[in-house]
Amino acid sequence: MNDPAHNDHAAPDAEATQAFLDSLPEIKPGQSFRFACHPKVACFNACCHDLNMPLAPYDVLRLRQELGIDSEEFIGVYTTVGQYPSGYPVLHLKMSPSPDRACFFLSPAGCTVYPGRSAACRTYPLGRATREDDAGNPLEQYFLVQEPHCLGFSEPAEWTTETWLRDQELTEYNRLNDRYMHLMALQQRTGRVLAQKHATLCTLSLYQLDRFEGFIRSMGLLDRLDLTEERKARILEDETARLEFGFDWLELVLYGGNGTLTVKA
Repeated sequence: MNDPAHNDHAAPDAEATQAFLDSLPEIKPGQSFRFACHPKVACFNACCHDLNMPLAPYDVLRLRQELGIDSEEFIGVYTTVGQYPSGYPVLHLKMSPSPDRACFFLSPAGCTVYPGRSAACRTYPLGRATREDDAGNPLEQYFLVQEPHCLGFSEPAEWTTETWLRDQELTEYNRLNDRYMHLMALQQRTGRVLAQKHATLCTLSLYQLDRFEGFIRSMGLLDRLDLTEERKARILEDETARLEFGFDWLELVLYGGNGTLTVKA
């Protein structure tokens, strides 16, 4: 199964992904659908094989935290690293080398990293497509991904997109994943392909947040910017705050910023 759960980024196969989503029934706000996934559903675990799943920066952060490992180990063991045509880095989740290409985190009892599972896993059986309006605000659509093998749609639990997103705790995932989409939208508007040195900075500041702390300290980066002492402390102490800073800093370096960060006079 490919990963149709979100189309947040301008992936190399974005047109094919969008065409796939457009072929699915759209779920409007307030419209309901039935679905549940649990061990008593006969197809339990069937969808966790042969995935082509991109991992957004916040996905990597949450999975790393759930596993308790550093970014170097996580990226080296569990991902393949590539680039979008724009030059932005993209990580995909590796599958195990078993004949059925199961997810590395799958067990007979289910997902072993369930609290830290990715946005795509949380969003399923919905597909999410996003774009920006003229003011740079994210616009989203949801589609129902009703695969033939999935028996979860026969379960009695009833949802709307709003109740499903809330149940799956997707608010923070979508908000932070849309920040990456925003950087890519800026790139598309400017037409600037990232130089390799900028792609390396993106990998460091978005996917290697533990190493990014050392870079921030060694470069005295926070002292060059107009930041409150409170925010400086959060950036150094909390990886989610560091990721948000990474998005702001990249926007400043690559596109001149949006006023969120300013360089000291």
